[in-house]
Amino acid sequence: MDWGLQNRIAGIINPQNNRALMLAVDHGYFLGPTEKLENPTKVIAPLLKYCDSLMLTRGVQRACVPAATRTPMVLRVSGGSSIIGEDLSQEDITVSIQDALRLNASALAMSIFVGSKYEHQTIVNLGKLVGDAQQYGIPVLAVTAVGKELGKDARYLSLACRIAAEQGAHIVKTYYCENFEKVADSCPVPIIVAGGKKIPERDALELTYNSIKGGAVGVDMGRNIWQSEHPVAMIRAVRSIVHGNSDVERAYEMYKKLSSERPGKRPGAKPNIPRPIPNTPDPGNPRPEINTGSTSAGSPPDTI
Repeated sequence: MDWGLQNRIAGIINPQNNRALMLAVDHGYFLGPTEKLENPTKVIAPLLKYCDSLMLTRGVQRACVPAATRTPMVLRVSGGSSIIGEDLSQEDITVSIQDALRLNASALAMSIFVGSKYEHQTIVNLGKLVGDAQQYGIPVLAVTAVGKELGKDARYLSLACRIAAEQGAHIVKTYYCENFEKVADSCPVPIIVAGGKKIPERDALELTYNSIKGGAVGVDMGRNIWQSEHPVAMIRAVRSIVHGNSDVERAYEMYKKLSSERPGKRPGAKPNIPRPIPNTPDPGNPRPEINTGSTSAGSPPDTI
């Protein structure tokens, strides 16, 4: 594996513990202004320093993410259908490799719809994308989409994940299910579990814990973070499981404790910390600098 490819993957999956916390904000590519994601800039800003990577579209990246950020971008490159259209599975590649390079993408993400009317089209597109991206050392994340007509059990998800890996995907995003261990065991590349629709906070934390216990390297969570009443508290609680090895109860207690605090107030935090200039360590950023093998000067991953 080329150095550049390894370096990009290391920005998404921490090589020190083989864990990943991805924040998903790409929902608008087919849903439009999703509830509580109407203003992506305001949603992303307070959460960015707590995730390892951000999954988004090129439009949101250009318009809503500061160019000085050091957070890796996982760029959604497939689309073409909307929630009001006839078939969401009719997706194609919508972003060129050249534009992905201009955006300094750390990975390219696209969906495959195994078992749908457009199965052939999306799987072939994945294979072509992997080949094109490989020339520039860019990893590909395959999303195993589910829908009304598609399964969500271990047998179906194992099939979809294995097909994605066989086509060359470097990471696969899928869903948690009963007997998830069978899905993870049959996929030779890292699996990240989707957060899915909004569920109670404790349930989302349990989903995170069970996913990692079942063999996933982490989660790609969106609605269960930014649709929470306390998004920062929620992402920190999720992070405590992913990177701090917290159990569900400990993480949920963290969520409740952080939710009860005044906004912007952290126990033991020093007041009036000046904002760092770009390319200098951020004392308030708990996300470790994993590309160099060192950690940022400041708070360790959330644990209590």
